[in-house]
Amino acid sequence: MPELPEVETVARDLAPRIVGTTVVDARTWWPRTLRTHRPDDFAAAIGGRRVEAVRRRGKLVVIELSGGATLTIHLKMTGQLFVVPGTTAPDAYVRLALDLSDGREIRFRDIRKFGRVGLYLPDGAPDGAAGEDGEAFTGLGPEPLDAEFTLRAFRRLIRRRKGRLKPLLLDQSFLAGVGNIYADEALWAARLHPLRSAASLRPADERRLYRELRRILAEAIERRGSSIDDYTAPDGDGSMQERLLVYQRTGEPCVRCGRPVRRVVVGGRATHFCSWCQRLPIADRAGAATILRSMVPRRGAGPAGRGPRWTELAGEGSIGLTPDEHARAAARARVDRTRRAAATRRAQARAAVGG
Repeated sequence: MPELPEVETVARDLAPRIVGTTVVDARTWWPRTLRTHRPDDFAAAIGGRRVEAVRRRGKLVVIELSGGATLTIHLKMTGQLFVVPGTTAPDAYVRLALDLSDGREIRFRDIRKFGRVGLYLPDGAPDGAAGEDGEAFTGLGPEPLDAEFTLRAFRRLIRRRKGRLKPLLLDQSFLAGVGNIYADEALWAARLHPLRSAASLRPADERRLYRELRRILAEAIERRGSSIDDYTAPDGDGSMQERLLVYQRTGEPCVRCGRPVRRVVVGGRATHFCSWCQRLPIADRAGAATILRSMVPRRGAGPAGRGPRWTELAGEGSIGLTPDEHARAAARARVDRTRRAAATRRAQARAAVGG
């Protein structure tokens, strides 16, 4: 799912294309894409409104419209936004199109149909009951890159919590916009185990986590996010995936210590870490024992800080591999297949809209 850097990139790409234009109509091919209105009501409520600004809040693209209306777009797993001429051939995966006054369209393309679009109107406006502006951002925590979000503010926030760090960073009511990729990267950079409890952090730990999280998010925005799966933006793919040091690198040598990067599932989310660099405090080990038993690769598999053996070069299906070597080779092959398939889907998406 696109996270803060990816959604920020989409918003920045959209702004110069659509600010100042007017939405004249809306067409919906998948009604459940709309969070707040029925298709006909949505078209009537948005028609004639001028686009005044485009920004991001959490993982939402936010389009501010005239009359105090707010349009929010949650890309979810496969959502993509393109601005194309109205004469562009239709695409089977487009779920919503906004017709603009200059003859172009904003197309929301979503293969898996998980994305959601909401139109929120100010109190007292016609159709306001369908979704009032105050509902758009209910439950979202502070923005981690805001100037007002200081180290002191972060400390006040995290010292109220006692849960594990990885689920805490993914909690959108704690911090808005952080997701699986950048939570793993920030915890690795700060040398904090994902299963460590927030209550166990010392002031120096809090400072490292705060600084590394902000640094990594800022770098990811500069690099236009991580195009790992279906994420692409109006101006093209991101490149942060080439700079990730732990996410989806199961079994590879940790770039800091050479030991294998490990993977567990926490709260249904794949979690990547180095068990040597990110030590789990003794007080947290008993509670994490069940999760750690599923860790891949297993402890004792041997250090990964060497070049590949000839048996590892052929990938999945090679003979002469130990069970752990075979598991690592199979995992690498799956990641490579997934990334190639995702790159193909992104290229097909851009071709479908003439990009």
